Amino acid sequence: MIVAGSSYYAPQYQTYIGNGFDGVVRISSGGYYGSGALLYDGRAILTSAHLLKDSSGVMAASASIQFRTANGTEDVTSSEISINPSYDPINGNNDLALIWLTGTADVAADRYSLYRSSDETGKTMTLAGYGIPGIGATGEESYFSGAPLRLTAFNRADCDASELKAGLGDTMAWTPLPGTQLTADFDNGGTANDALGQLIGKKDTGVGTDEGIISPGDSGGPAFIDGKIAGVASYVTSLSTFSAHPDINNKTDSSFGEIAAWQRISAYQQWIDQSLRERFPDAPTAPENVEKTLAEGDNGSKYVYFLVQFNGLRNSQDEILSVDYCTRSGTAIAGEDFITAKGTLRLYPGENEAVIPVEVSGDTIKEESEYFFLDITNPVGGTFPGNVPLLTAMRTIIDNDTANT
Repeated sequence: MIVAGSSYYAPQYQTYIGNGFDGVVRISSGGYYGSGALLYDGRAILTSAHLLKDSSGVMAASASIQFRTANGTEDVTSSEISINPSYDPINGNNDLALIWLTGTADVAADRYSLYRSSDETGKTMTLAGYGIPGIGATGEESYFSGAPLRLTAFNRADCDASELKAGLGDTMAWTPLPGTQLTADFDNGGTANDALGQLIGKKDTGVGTDEGIISPGDSGGPAFIDGKIAGVASYVTSLSTFSAHPDINNKTDSSFGEIAAWQRISAYQQWIDQSLRERFPDAPTAPENVEKTLAEGDNGSKYVYFLVQFNGLRNSQDEILSVDYCTRSGTAIAGEDFITAKGTLRLYPGENEAVIPVEVSGDTIKEESEYFFLDITNPVGGTFPGNVPLLTAMRTIIDNDTANT
């Protein structure tokens, strides 16, 4: 991560353990490295396709994922890699991939939901990743040899990349798909290096010393809005026209005046959601298959499922239905007995049901069986039976431990 301040070691750029970034991971594959983020299912890492598939179409056989959490540093190997089927390296389109773990990640790693609204423009994004460090005035430190740094900074989503293409035409050699890439420039507070202001009139001189931009090694790293993944880091570019030269040093090195792009997750949520659903182990597909109890286990976590079904008629074939959901503690306590699950479940065209997985944490402590709840609210495209505002289901965690003697 390249930062606007005078030192990337300043506390404001550090992702200290326990402050919400412990699901941001370092990915190594084929001699390259990048970043990624653990998704809400606890088993899939969202990252960029170009880390795992080269320009000739050769896909990596595996990847190594490094977690840094309160439980220490752990390296795990992928079990499967999925590249977005429409990945277009020439134009930087559909640059997304999913890396599957062999099981659920350590319970200390943060899980992240998706930012689903298409109102990202103008919002401040929180960036995080393991990219080469540096400062905006001089760009990336290409010879940095210290231990990998997981840094964070802020930047404002200025516009969709297709707006940049519309304004620059052939000056911009690639063609982003409309609505699929977010762009932000690296500002230093001055108008001369306000790249999008100089190039297409999108004037914004930044967020001060909190500002940052991605660099090599941040590829695949998340950009958060409201704690949810809104973008996945894709590329950095230096652009100029006959009359505008905003890059502070006129070379592509993530310095002030350059522009970065992130894949816009609101445009890809269906691919991500359905890819995860296809791989949930032993997920029920009918009410009679739903298990309302689950044996706890001794370590790690495993899923208990809640099945949501739609039994009505859509207003149109293309309508997307949704409900919001959130777990609630009973005698089983969030963070101790199960991992909090909160987000929006969408039923896409052709879907009338889907599951919400909740991870139950195992231990070897003898205790009574415990229960927790899942509440679903805010139905969009339908109503709950009896027009009630909330539906609640309960799951029981059966203790499988014996008392120590």
